[in-house]
Amino acid sequence: MKLQVLKEKTIGLVLSGGGLKGMAHIGIIKALNERDIYPDIISGVSAGAIVGALYANGTSPLNMLDFFKETPLFKYNFFTINTPGLFDTEKYYLFFSKYFGKDSFDILEKELFITATDLQSGVPKVFSSGELIWPLLASAALPPVFNPVTIDGRLYADGGIMNNYPLEPLTNKVDYIIGCYTSGMKEMAKTVLKSPLQLANRVNRLMLHANSREKLCATDILFQPKDLEYIKVLDEKGIDKAYMIGYDHAARHLDNLLDI
Repeated sequence: MKLQVLKEKTIGLVLSGGGLKGMAHIGIIKALNERDIYPDIISGVSAGAIVGALYANGTSPLNMLDFFKETPLFKYNFFTINTPGLFDTEKYYLFFSKYFGKDSFDILEKELFITATDLQSGVPKVFSSGELIWPLLASAALPPVFNPVTIDGRLYADGGIMNNYPLEPLTNKVDYIIGCYTSGMKEMAKTVLKSPLQLANRVNRLMLHANSREKLCATDILFQPKDLEYIKVLDEKGIDKAYMIGYDHAARHLDNLLDI
């Protein structure tokens, strides 16, 4: 593929969920930009929605990393009782507002689609206008860790529950689709599934992967970094590790594809 041909196309970027592994999206974006590839429209879910919003807002990859390092994921005084989630999602609003000058899709430099799950109707909901931060928080509010978010009187939670690879908003809107999928699935030994928590986590990952698997084949370029499985949620260096895994993977893949 010629790089110039790709530059002449309208490019869409799909960013999956993946929690801490979603930091690989930042490395992939950096690798794309270093080769003068700048996606025009972004569709993201969960961690991918947050990365996509930062990118659409003109935030550099290094400043994206700073955002995730500075945002307290499991802050002890955000812990709640007698609520559906362990942590109060609404308390993260202040941290997000520091990075977005105005709580509106209108301020973004690129078109952005955010997918969340309507818990009451059981269907995915795509946000692309109006308030920005609440849909972002809702898209990443994974039950039962984080409380659902109320938007226009309805309860929303992590978009990955219903659609962990939101390709649909880009259909018929772009010439070329680049996808970043950080929720990969590998075989697991039965000896690992020894506790209710491990079993629940495995089942959750299988469900996320199931609603994405067929759509991965509909992407023109797919980045699916390996080795992300070894990053633990509470790994202090996990953000940088995932970022570098994504960057190295995308750089190698692009150099193989493009005539640079």
